[in-house]
Amino acid sequence: MSYVEVPGAKVPIRMWTDPASVEDVALQQLRNVATLPWIEGLAVMPDVHYGKGATVGSVIAMRDAVCPAAVGVDIGCGMSAVRTSLTANDLPGDLSRLRSKIEQAIPVGRGMHDSPVDPGRFHGFGTTGWDGLWDRFDGIAEAVKFRQERATKQMGTLGSGNHFIEVCTSETGDVWLMLHSGSRNIGKELAEHHIGVAQKLPHNQGLVDRDLAVFVADTPQMAAYRNDLFWAQEYARYNRAVMMSLLKDVVRKEFKKAKVTFEPEISCHHNYVNIERYDGMDLLVTRKGAISARTGEHGIIPGSMGTGSYIVKGLGNEKSFNSASHGAGRRMSRNAAKRRFSAKDLEEQTRGVECRKDSGVVDEIPGAYKPIERVIEQQTDLVEVVEKLKQVVCVKG
Repeated sequence: MSYVEVPGAKVPIRMWTDPASVEDVALQQLRNVATLPWIEGLAVMPDVHYGKGATVGSVIAMRDAVCPAAVGVDIGCGMSAVRTSLTANDLPGDLSRLRSKIEQAIPVGRGMHDSPVDPGRFHGFGTTGWDGLWDRFDGIAEAVKFRQERATKQMGTLGSGNHFIEVCTSETGDVWLMLHSGSRNIGKELAEHHIGVAQKLPHNQGLVDRDLAVFVADTPQMAAYRNDLFWAQEYARYNRAVMMSLLKDVVRKEFKKAKVTFEPEISCHHNYVNIERYDGMDLLVTRKGAISARTGEHGIIPGSMGTGSYIVKGLGNEKSFNSASHGAGRRMSRNAAKRRFSAKDLEEQTRGVECRKDSGVVDEIPGAYKPIERVIEQQTDLVEVVEKLKQVVCVKG
């Protein structure tokens, strides 16, 4: 489908979904964003739903301003995927050992490594910029510097919530590795610090929603946020790269006879800010639950822990600010999912997937998410499907 335009105060709201299907609270969030004095455009993806700070599935293009709460607290959260030389026929009937080995190698939940992971141990790991990342730690907000040890030990860890590590098979039988994570606790604390700073600034006092407090260009607060934002986005990118290297090591050891090889990784942020040029203007584009989908650019759009995912290629649609959805999108809150579904429902909906099936992850049940196939159908002018994947192993925090 193409987009539907909904009137907004300063800019129209371009929606790649039926506006009638969007929750009232999410629609109100979008209308609030469209009132911001600095806004130049607002695009809404088919996985749209209510979010803390700003609507998940929104692309906010502003001139000389950025809203830290719109980026969210998981700065740089995103996906990585890689095709392996394995095929479905190489996989054992019982995948519980493989899942267990992954969980042993990569800490989940609030866990961390006993000591920082040395990326030099991984064959082919791109360490260009690694030392620079840590050299720049001294330049981030004073309020979070005491977290340095934790940040180094959480590098290469999963977290919880909707984050996951998967082994998937394609429709042609190829085995893929996929994971979803962000900037861990250090990103969260940086975000919360800057959101607090923004909300106290005088120019934000008259906004319709205090969560939409912004930093504006040529101010020390904006400079400090952009410094920390881009640092956290890089941390998130390396976090996924380290995890993927650990995951590859597990797969190599478990399938020694196959002498597994790996294609180049696909990696994409979906909670982040980028400087992009549209209509002759340099804009700060915030993707809150959206991926970049420039012409020919590969991206990853996951479903839920029982439904599968898509590898896509961008079509470069400037009406969406070259963006696409970041996943299926929730259709009910975590609390609503816990009230509605049981561990038995989870077991039913994840049949055939080696994963947790206990009450601790019921809020991640497939039934709490929109149908991924429908979400993909609604953005055929944004991306084309390259591969459809189905998970056989899913590790959750």
